Amino acid sequence: MKPPTTVARPLTPLERWYWICDQISPLNVIGHVRVRGRLREEVLGQGLDALQARHPLLRVAIRSERDGSAPRFVPVTGEPIPLRTVTVPDGEQPCDARWRRELDERELVEPVDWATGPLARAVVISQGDLHDLIITVPHCVADGTTVLSLLRQWLQLAARYESGETTEIRPASDRPGPEDLLPRNHRGLSGTARVVTQLLSDQLAAGRLKPTRLEPTRRVPFPQRTSRLIHHDIDGPDVTALAEACKREGTTVHGLLAAAMVTAVAEDAGTGPGNLTIGSPVTFREALVPPVTEDEVGTYVATLPSVVAYRPGQPLWPTARTISKDLARRRGRGEHLTAIATMGFVAPKTVGKSEKFLKFMENKGPITLCLSNLGRYDFPDRIGPWQLSDAEFVTGLSVNAFFVATVNTSHDRMACNFTHVDQAVPRDRAERMADATVEAVLASLA
Repeated sequence: MKPPTTVARPLTPLERWYWICDQISPLNVIGHVRVRGRLREEVLGQGLDALQARHPLLRVAIRSERDGSAPRFVPVTGEPIPLRTVTVPDGEQPCDARWRRELDERELVEPVDWATGPLARAVVISQGDLHDLIITVPHCVADGTTVLSLLRQWLQLAARYESGETTEIRPASDRPGPEDLLPRNHRGLSGTARVVTQLLSDQLAAGRLKPTRLEPTRRVPFPQRTSRLIHHDIDGPDVTALAEACKREGTTVHGLLAAAMVTAVAEDAGTGPGNLTIGSPVTFREALVPPVTEDEVGTYVATLPSVVAYRPGQPLWPTARTISKDLARRRGRGEHLTAIATMGFVAPKTVGKSEKFLKFMENKGPITLCLSNLGRYDFPDRIGPWQLSDAEFVTGLSVNAFFVATVNTSHDRMACNFTHVDQAVPRDRAERMADATVEAVLASLA
């Protein structure tokens, strides 16, 4: 194997902001997949070690000055990705409930130890020949694409060891941070001009439209916030029917899902007609120079806000078309790239200097409601001797939002995982909004 590449650089403003959030309240991105077949812990460990050898950002910790300033990635050696095993006796709680409980009780609640590294941990929950694999990575180095890709690569590498193969593991090259790969017209003076123009445009639009946002039931101090999970999925024929209906109606699946979420939130609030903001995290991997592939580790999403007109009793389709067109227009103008460049101007430097920004987010931050939809993610149905299903991702919320849906379509199934800030959005309220969202999507197929 070639000598492993190393990462030794400062965190970019985007990475630093997510790292600051994680220190205040955990901000994890989590991937899950179900495996059927005989799965040895030894082989899983070998695959995980090979995965770590492949990716430089899985072999680092984060260090900073004593006051928390100037955070930087530093290489760590001799610290493997921890693999925790959970054995569920036959006849006990089904695996479906068990893996979700693991997320609620540990993976969403406990931060990854960034000070000692590495920036990942893994869990395998086994009940006979049925296994749930979970990988958890902090958002400062991961997005939904990252964790699903890591799960796939982990199993592909483990399959090599299961078969006795000794293929060389080629370490990936070290990449600069996301902002350092932005196109030239989003950096320097040109980039600054775009940021200023965008900020002014957003302020004018807010003044004209006066959008509302999802408001918490009660205020929960930032350090006391915990994320909780509500799971739904849409299976087989309904997934196909949904894609066909959206094509027929001239919209995207994302547009329909967002329209359903806005409707569910507005109806639950009971505030009547008005404008409501929903955020859509979108990938910018393909827009970077050079482009970043889905197999590379890093955080490569930017959230675009859409102001949606809610009118009681209005069908979802017109709203879905409006959202789809709005997002296409914003992406075409490069607003997602401008959003990343903006972090260099607005992101706090340390936790100690974040109070003003956090208060703004708490009181006026427009994006308290989000839909992160990867669309179709082609996770293999089989790797080596194992049959795979139920690939999906989940995100914690930290200080960024109160109610979020993460969605991906894999294995002929659309996974819809809703997370909410416990107490800020109580469980019964979160379940009402999640149930109403999925019900509205399915009702639109009638």
